[in-house]
Amino acid sequence: MMRGRKPKPTALRKSDGNPGKRGYNHAEPVAPGDLPDCPPHLNAVAQEEWDRLAVVMHEMGVLTMVDRAGFAAYCQTYGRWVEAEQKLKETPLLFKTQTGYIQQSPWLSVANKQLELMGRYMTEFGLTPASRARVAAQIEAATEPDRVSRVELVVVSRDEDGNWMERPLEDTTPGGQGETASTSAPTRIYLDDRI
Repeated sequence: MMRGRKPKPTALRKSDGNPGKRGYNHAEPVAPGDLPDCPPHLNAVAQEEWDRLAVVMHEMGVLTMVDRAGFAAYCQTYGRWVEAEQKLKETPLLFKTQTGYIQQSPWLSVANKQLELMGRYMTEFGLTPASRARVAAQIEAATEPDRVSRVELVVVSRDEDGNWMERPLEDTTPGGQGETASTSAPTRIYLDDRI
């Protein structure tokens, strides 16, 4: 059994586009981008929560067809939390049992449990400011990393005073004109003259 924080799905990790970076997965499946329908089994408050957030989350690239069940679970949890909070307004927070003991309302336990579950779902879907800062939507994650369009080889050496200096390695290919300038910024590879 693994300990520690649950790893974030790589499609939701911020990436610098570096395929060698740990956790970046070019082969990760991309979910269909369609907006899922609200399941009919949700209670009225849960359906209102679905209607309030589904389109916005879909436009953010967070809610897709494969996320329907998880988001429905969040909405139903929200609906049950609201119901428990309404019951707490109607009933006392503490009551005396038939045997004379003071006991908290069962609705308080229900409200607290639903709030705990809501927090977990909210983190998964980036519905809090802190969790949203860690989520990179699939739209961003599905883009390809920057490609190297040109490589410029540079020779690094020391002059007679011992100072480091660099000079471009001239083009020696047939038909090359010895030019190293280009309009695009090249990726530089440094070759030490000691090699």
